[in-house]
Amino acid sequence: MMTNFFQRNRVFLLHLSFWCFYVSFYAYAISSRPGREITLLRFSLSVIMQLSFAMLVTYGNYFILLPRYLKHQNAWKYFFEFIIPFALLITGRVFLQRFIMESFDIHERYYYTTFYVVQLTFDTILITIFVGMLRFATGWFELEAKRKQMENDKLANELKFLKAQINPHFLFNTLNNLYYLAYSHSPNTTEVIAKLSQMMRYMIYDSNYPQVLLTKEIEYMQNYISLERLRLNNEVPIEFKVEGSVENTLITPLIFITFLENAFKHGVSANTVDSWVKINIRMDHNECLYQVENSKLIMGEQKEKSGIGLQNLNRRLELSYPGRFTLKTDDQMDRYIAQLKITL
Repeated sequence: MMTNFFQRNRVFLLHLSFWCFYVSFYAYAISSRPGREITLLRFSLSVIMQLSFAMLVTYGNYFILLPRYLKHQNAWKYFFEFIIPFALLITGRVFLQRFIMESFDIHERYYYTTFYVVQLTFDTILITIFVGMLRFATGWFELEAKRKQMENDKLANELKFLKAQINPHFLFNTLNNLYYLAYSHSPNTTEVIAKLSQMMRYMIYDSNYPQVLLTKEIEYMQNYISLERLRLNNEVPIEFKVEGSVENTLITPLIFITFLENAFKHGVSANTVDSWVKINIRMDHNECLYQVENSKLIMGEQKEKSGIGLQNLNRRLELSYPGRFTLKTDDQMDRYIAQLKITL
């Protein structure tokens, strides 16, 4: 909460810190000057007058002259717009200081010297320059905040687009399964539709959140595997193991489905006796290891691989877990292994 407060008010706090430091320095300077009797009234009056004058000059430049210069980019115009009011204010400040000193019957030669005028001018210019630099720092903060917001919006939109691509891809595969079951007059068609309804509910509602419970993602995968078992008439060995504690663990939704789809699409066929699939999810503290291993179809049965699913998955991982994942694939002679390790 305190962090949010400082984040929202950092510009104001930056200015406040500067003026607190300046007042402290100025108060020390006038109180430590030798040969001068300082009363509380005189001390307070000097500080208030100097602070008011300095803030008038610096914030007149900060809020009026600098914005006009940044808009028109005319250095000479800015110089004359600044130097004329500045000279008038310095002159008024010098005469006001002398008038107040005389009102208190204080005759101090310092306020009538050229050195006082030069020092006052030089100090005020330095303060004006420093506070002006704070405006550029403020502009940089705002620009950086807008840049980060635009970048976050872009990444969020890209992530939504990538997730949207999963839905038609999944529906296409599932409709193929339904077509096959309906064509073969399978009694499991109604069960497939029921499971499909559960999966669609997860995809439409739950997957809209940045993260979901890992248990829900596993349930989604189990429903998908059930559909594949029905399509393959339970003739293909499918092993699905979950190891470790998966309760209360959050994960990006639909991050595991690509490997699973590829395993059944490119590695399993009801016409191939030796087809098989092994899926393993292992949790070890905050490390999640997901591995899918499947048999390979014979050359004549292999389907063309587009690679779009893996490209989509890799990009989603880069957006959701930057620098916190490793993605490996191993294409062997008789099997294909895909492994994903994520630090949650």
